[in-house]
Amino acid sequence: MKAAVAKVIGFTRERRENDRWITFREHYGLDSFYCRPGLTGAHEKGGVEGDVGYFRRNHLVPVPEVDSLAELNLLVDQWDEQDDARRIRMRPRTIGEYFAVEQPLLKPLPDEPFDTSRTFALRVDRHSRISVRTNCYSVPVRFIGRRVRALLHANELVVYDGATEIARHERLIAKGGERLVLDHYLEALVRKPGALPGATALEQAKAAGKFTPVHDAWWAATCKVRGDRDGTRALIDVLLLGRRIPHEHLVAGLAATLRVGTLTADAVALEARKAQEADDADTTLPEPEPRREPTVTFLTARRLAHLPPDTRPLPSPAPYDQLLGRRTRGTTAASKGEQMP
Repeated sequence: MKAAVAKVIGFTRERRENDRWITFREHYGLDSFYCRPGLTGAHEKGGVEGDVGYFRRNHLVPVPEVDSLAELNLLVDQWDEQDDARRIRMRPRTIGEYFAVEQPLLKPLPDEPFDTSRTFALRVDRHSRISVRTNCYSVPVRFIGRRVRALLHANELVVYDGATEIARHERLIAKGGERLVLDHYLEALVRKPGALPGATALEQAKAAGKFTPVHDAWWAATCKVRGDRDGTRALIDVLLLGRRIPHEHLVAGLAATLRVGTLTADAVALEARKAQEADDADTTLPEPEPRREPTVTFLTARRLAHLPPDTRPLPSPAPYDQLLGRRTRGTTAASKGEQMP
């Protein structure tokens, strides 16, 4: 297996292993044991090959139709659980029962999973793309000419600028493919709106369902009113709204403004927020409040209602009464001509 072995040394069990495989073994505390090559070791892996063949014939024939590798992995997990109830030939226990006996003897798994991704340090080309394993992926145009770090997983590619994630793509399996995100090019298309109609990123957005027929209808109507250049720029302003407004609400805002003929990005944002507020109100319906008799609320009482309760004691004029008595005695003495002490 090339993922683990770089070279077979003679007709022995010795192998020169890949660095990633050595790191994987050290992470999980595994020991490697290799079969002898050739006819001398043909009988040593028959059981493994037989189990692989059984699983393939029973679960992968015909080939399952899935949308992603993640969905296929879920199916494999389900088939694995189903096999726990299977008996091998005439053995008295099932596979799951035998595993329950062996499980306490196994080493515990480490707390952190092993990162199986491959890391690449790449420079973004002038088309705002990076090339990973013969395939091209887009990043935001502000990173043109800069070096970024890409982590290639089994199902996806994640691109970082330092510690900040700047792009995430589903991994391309075939060679020579290209995956472009329309949102990554919007800042450049504002300056060159004429490049949008023939852009590859636009075609991929339509194929992925991100650019809907509602977008197309709104674009055509805006270009008819404002002209191709200004109408395309208005559409780009709407697409920029998608960075802070959910896609379904943005489409609802486009449809609403298209019906009334208010073809501006501000109107789309307003209608999209209305649709979002309506959805939020539907998901969190408040309990009906009991009916109250109409009352008049004074402004002072309304302001005081928002203040915390005042727990201080009521003011008392007792200390000032003492001063009043002292002042009265002093005034009487002065009127009689007595000398004050």
